[in-house]
Amino acid sequence: MSTAVCTTESLSPLSATRTTAAVPPAVRRGAWQIAPGEAMSLKARTASVLRVKQGRVWITPDATLASPSEDLVLAPGESLTVAAGQRIVMEAWDGYGATYSWDNA
Repeated sequence: MSTAVCTTESLSPLSATRTTAAVPPAVRRGAWQIAPGEAMSLKARTASVLRVKQGRVWITPDATLASPSEDLVLAPGESLTVAAGQRIVMEAWDGYGATYSWDNA
């Protein structure tokens, strides 16, 4: 069950060709993909954990009074806990896209 509100938009409308990496089926099961040139906004309904399965993602959490926004880059095997109500914007770090999971914390 997904616990996020998600929007996706293309960051690269001029890119006619895309280089994609082969993603093994075992990695895809139970995970989501973000394509090269796409940005995705996720807002946690409940405390959640973003886990990178393949590729790298660039994440910008919304700034709050308690903590300013700081960009993060997560690699495969790394995770980020997202508090209930917090929104993050994420995109693939390179031209290959990324695979990630989004689960309850």
